[in-house]
Amino acid sequence: MNSDSRQDALVRAMPAVFVLIWSTGFIVARYGMPYAPPMKFLAVRYFFSVLCFIAWAMAAGVPLVPHSTRQARHLAVTGVLMHAGYLGGVWAAVKLGMGAGLASLLVGLQPLLTAIWVSSRGGQVSARQWAGLALGFGGLALVVWQKLGVGEISGLNFLLALGALLSITAGTLYQKRFLEPCDVRTASLVQLSAAFVVTLPLALLEVEAMQWNGQLAGAMAWSVLALTLGGSSLLYLLIQRGAATAVTSLLYLVPPCTALMAWALFGEAITVFTIAGIVLTALGVSLVVRSPSPRP
Repeated sequence: MNSDSRQDALVRAMPAVFVLIWSTGFIVARYGMPYAPPMKFLAVRYFFSVLCFIAWAMAAGVPLVPHSTRQARHLAVTGVLMHAGYLGGVWAAVKLGMGAGLASLLVGLQPLLTAIWVSSRGGQVSARQWAGLALGFGGLALVVWQKLGVGEISGLNFLLALGALLSITAGTLYQKRFLEPCDVRTASLVQLSAAFVVTLPLALLEVEAMQWNGQLAGAMAWSVLALTLGGSSLLYLLIQRGAATAVTSLLYLVPPCTALMAWALFGEAITVFTIAGIVLTALGVSLVVRSPSPRP
């Protein structure tokens, strides 16, 4: 296999690798939350991530900031939305008792909302997409309904997870609309710096201290190295390469993967209602993001 073939194979594998890494984010949140408040954990995560990207950019000889001030502003906005807003909502919801499986299912509606928004802007939302939207929300409602009264869902943690969903959806659309091609190290450095600036004041308001131990250190290391340097960089590259559709077509696999991992690691129950809800949501997302059949 020549170098071009290997590069093509790597590019084709990027969406699947991204989805696998992304699925672990909800597990890490549940794994680290007993020992750290969410905003403190994320502020430290962003700080170490910024240091890693500075070292990576300097070693590669790429600029630490974009040449265009306008580009830097757009990157900062996406950093606030796709890091501070999204992760802050998810981690706070998990800290307040929401299971990793439910959190992944709720924010897993992101490709559905993205596709509906893009289609509506073009004035062409098909009947299949409306059916997918109904199935997606129906599946979520089924899972939420069977978890009511068991202490996993409260009004606050549900609103936080919903805010995370809206934040990453807005960030994805904004990045695709306004950002010009930029080195992923430069872009990530600006995005994470903006997320750190927004998150730090919230972290300082938290009275709970971080309890450093092997479990928390492991969660932090995975969050920085695999999720931020790996997953977030892959997402940026995929959107810039125009492969966002390939990602969204696989994102409906994240909730079942997360649910299985949460069951194995934390004993989160997988009931008939959970399976049915995940299947309905996955079917709804697949209907919405599937490319229309060509006309004869």
